[in-house]
Amino acid sequence: MEKINSFTRVKLKKKFSKVLVIYSGGTIGMVRNEENIYVPKAGVMAEKVKAYPQLYDLDEANEYRDKYHKENILVLPDTGDTSRVVYAIQEYNPLLDSSNVTIDDWIKIAMAIKEAYEVFDGFTILHGTDTMAYTASALSFMLENLGKTVIITGSQIPLYEARSDGLHNFLGSLIIAGNYCVPEVTIFFNNKLFRGNRTSKVSTSSLEAFNSPNLSPLASIGIGIQVDWKNIFYHSTIEKFKVHHTLNRNVGLLRLFPSITIEVVRAFLNPPIEGVVLQTYGAGNGPSRRKDILDELELAHKRGVIIVNCTQCPLGQVDPSYETGRALIDAGVLPGSDMTPEAALTKLSYVLGKTEWSMQTKCDMMRTNLRGELSVHKEMKLEDSDVVTAVVKALGLSSSKELDDLRDTLYPSILCHIVSEGNLEKLDIMRQCGAYLSACDYDYRTPLHIACENGNVAIVEYLLQHGASVHMRDREHRTPLLSAIENDHHEIIKLLIRAGGYLNLKNTKVGEIICSAAKENNLRRLISLRLAGADLNELDATQRSALHYATEMNFGDIVCFLLQHSIDISVQDLYGNTCYDIAKLLNHNKIQEMLEKHICI
Repeated sequence: MEKINSFTRVKLKKKFSKVLVIYSGGTIGMVRNEENIYVPKAGVMAEKVKAYPQLYDLDEANEYRDKYHKENILVLPDTGDTSRVVYAIQEYNPLLDSSNVTIDDWIKIAMAIKEAYEVFDGFTILHGTDTMAYTASALSFMLENLGKTVIITGSQIPLYEARSDGLHNFLGSLIIAGNYCVPEVTIFFNNKLFRGNRTSKVSTSSLEAFNSPNLSPLASIGIGIQVDWKNIFYHSTIEKFKVHHTLNRNVGLLRLFPSITIEVVRAFLNPPIEGVVLQTYGAGNGPSRRKDILDELELAHKRGVIIVNCTQCPLGQVDPSYETGRALIDAGVLPGSDMTPEAALTKLSYVLGKTEWSMQTKCDMMRTNLRGELSVHKEMKLEDSDVVTAVVKALGLSSSKELDDLRDTLYPSILCHIVSEGNLEKLDIMRQCGAYLSACDYDYRTPLHIACENGNVAIVEYLLQHGASVHMRDREHRTPLLSAIENDHHEIIKLLIRAGGYLNLKNTKVGEIICSAAKENNLRRLISLRLAGADLNELDATQRSALHYATEMNFGDIVCFLLQHSIDISVQDLYGNTCYDIAKLLNHNKIQEMLEKHICI
């Protein structure tokens, strides 16, 4: 795939978001050949979308092109959402029909996201529908500690045809990826956003090609966009985003049917198979009177084959309370709850690829809800906060929609107020009542922004452990990490970096901040910047480094700190002066000695 790096040097004045479109192939970009058959056509997608005013704002794009000379930048028209979406298309070579997708293609897509992760705010993958659910499930496990929106979409009718569903699918995925932080791998189809590992293709001809029978949509697009924030899956670890690209290929699906022969079962379970999704009847039932099959399953289990029981029914889950299902558990088969076959298979491939895990850990992980792929039922015993209850009574609200709208309106302000007070107990109550912990106030600040600004380590840690996004930006485009840096909260900076935060600023901007700290003798700020991953050698617009300014101002502590952290003393400013030249010229003898010692070392 062609490298996309045109955004790394572009700074737009308007509030914007950047989305990378990974075009792997599929019906959405196909054209009819001379035999009237749909085939992929390379090199036309980026140009074709310019013909659609819903996908391309010519005037805005021309303004960017003239100003920044970036030919491959595409811009959505103003959709009335928080941010204007700027996007680029990265095209597979060759383009694929999704029936030909393999594990290698999953790895390729995952690595493309990894490479561009810090440049883009969200990702849209254009993909064929036939194996879309497999790709979405696989990526959901491979993309560990995901903190940004990844949406897979496609179409039943090619984009270039008059009745195509591809236009709305593509447009909707771009809007959501650019404006809503849903840190999951999802599928967007027919105005609904589904969790990817809960989704299956259900129709070859309907525009409602996908469904998620055991989980309601995460978002729906009508006149507005409604996101079910309570349903979003969040990671509970404070770790950076990474890609696990080692997948086990020795996995398979074995569907039971009446009178299945023992020879078929035995052949399927023989080496090199290491993981099996056993598709059973009803609530996870198998032929309990078929001792030959049960014995073969038990032998495979003892050889180290992980076997997971999933129902053939699209709706419902495995229930081991039936005698026929209990017999499978006794044979070593793991209950798969309500996982789709696609999710169970790709999860097996992922778990078996974790060579650092023991066999017991792998079995435990197959029963654990890793990415929202299986249901975990919790009893809710806490009521909404008193303030919400009071407002409900005062306004006389009764319908569920009115209550939901009220919560959506009040919760962000309540959360931010609770965090500003440092009240962890109330924050926990709000979370258990379904409050979205990355909700924005009127300045687009999240609770994490406020906790970072106030220096409350305990609340920052709590928010990160419950899925608060480190990538959200306020009205001034500041992330929580920048809030922590501006207030020099070092422990919080370390936490945010552990959670995947990073300095998403141009090098020249970072240079200006570093040089400003040096000029102001602000050692604590320099420590903050270093903890956040800034290169202390960055220069400002005059090609001067922080060491130039510290030397000129005769700030010995700053010079000492910079020298301890691999600062380059040979850099010359616009006038050709090194730091040593400046120290000598101004008779700053102590600094001159420090620089001389550093040169000798």
